[in-house]
Amino acid sequence: MAVLMAQGYPAFWIPLLKWMFTLSYVVLGPWVGAWADTWPKQRVMMWANAIKTLACAMLIMGLNPLLSFALAGLGAAIYAPAKYGLITEMEPPERLVAANGWIEVSTVCAALFGVMLGGLLVSDHWLLSVAHQWIQQAMPLTTPYAGSLGILLMLYVASAALNTRIPDSGVRYAPSSWHVKAVWLRFQSDHLTLWRDPMGSISLSVTTLFWGVGATLQLLVLAWAQDALGLSLTQAAYLQGATALGVIAGAALAAKIIALSKAPQVIGMGILLGLMLPLMSVVTDGRTAIFLVFAMGAVGGFFVVPMNAMLQHRGVQLLSAGRSISVQNVNENANILLMMGVYSALLYADLNVETLTWLLGGLVTLGMAWIRWRYQRMNNQPSN
Repeated sequence: MAVLMAQGYPAFWIPLLKWMFTLSYVVLGPWVGAWADTWPKQRVMMWANAIKTLACAMLIMGLNPLLSFALAGLGAAIYAPAKYGLITEMEPPERLVAANGWIEVSTVCAALFGVMLGGLLVSDHWLLSVAHQWIQQAMPLTTPYAGSLGILLMLYVASAALNTRIPDSGVRYAPSSWHVKAVWLRFQSDHLTLWRDPMGSISLSVTTLFWGVGATLQLLVLAWAQDALGLSLTQAAYLQGATALGVIAGAALAAKIIALSKAPQVIGMGILLGLMLPLMSVVTDGRTAIFLVFAMGAVGGFFVVPMNAMLQHRGVQLLSAGRSISVQNVNENANILLMMGVYSALLYADLNVETLTWLLGGLVTLGMAWIRWRYQRMNNQPSN
């Protein structure tokens, strides 16, 4: 975001960063699942991290951030089916909620560290430091934030190296055709299989709505923190960290107390999250804001982890680990693309933050209420 603004782009371009990042998930969805099932998944993850390292290097070279994020999204799209598919290959069904809980905790801890590190790396405290000046001088180019991006480049290289220590599950799948038409037809079949499965469709509906809203909420919290609370971009990033801490707490609690068979019972927490969102419009105090975003994160983490585990369990039963995750990714990220596009359009139309919080809260509340109604109706139908 800082690089984009340094290059002179207006605010409504910021959501397009996420849009470009997410595009690969949708466009390449039919293929990335097959890639993850063709080779050992830890090797696929290492290749994906190498692609993200190249994207970071493009930012250092001063290329358009949207292009860099598109390439980073390609690496992430390849990485996700391998990462989550590996869980279902290495853990039995009764441990999937706990495994997803810990994966979510570790992922959100990384995101928390990343958000706070990002805030630090664009702060005056860092940019005026001796350490930054030394790194900046060591870089071959002097583009905006090149020294800060050098830190991120080193982290990506370290991440790719750590992938070599991930064990091989030993699971192998039968080879499949790579012809474009064959891949597309197989993906269509996989997509319909998950949506037609009762529990698959419920969990896929929840996670699709949740991640679309979550991506929008990330940007909304930043805008709210700057407009309503008067915080800088760096301080707003730290407020996002409180949301991440809440997700960690909710995910850890869900991993401990929610069994896979009880996962649908947490859908009501999604309605609660929708009702909490408009509270942002009346909060103007920093301490209250920290408590509110922490609570929203905790509610979100508590209900999405069991639903994600249920979706993975049904996916691996009906399809394969990589193919089911690719279907999940396409649906969730297609919704992110839609939500980012709408959010960018609303910013362009100059809607204020308070209105946006009410719109987002209403969407979540109505969407989760409809999903809960579908689940209850499904349960009330007599079995044949």
